[in-house]
Amino acid sequence: MITSPKKLSYMEVANGIKVMSDPTRLLILKLVESKEYCVCQLVEMFDISQPAMSQHLGKLKKEGLLKERRRGQWRFYSIDESSSQISLIRVILSQIDDEDEQFLKLLEKEAPIDCQ
Repeated sequence: MITSPKKLSYMEVANGIKVMSDPTRLLILKLVESKEYCVCQLVEMFDISQPAMSQHLGKLKKEGLLKERRRGQWRFYSIDESSSQISLIRVILSQIDDEDEQFLKLLEKEAPIDCQ
């Protein structure tokens, strides 16, 4: 039997939308929707400082939208599939064109980084 996702309170929806309303955070979510990224990769791709990127990632993680995996000094981020807001995240991200100019520019900047 297929079960429907748990309904969210209006505050959970409002908080999720609020944290995703920032263009940088929205693009971070779009990127990590399909694969895990190291914070150092995201810093290079977005061309922002590490502290600024950490602020964005921290807000997404605090809201329960991202999960963090640590390996040594490095931190890797991906969508938290167990988030109570995963359905909301998926609906919003599905509205972003995979051919969006800014999204494609970020993907072009992606480089394999040896975070060992």
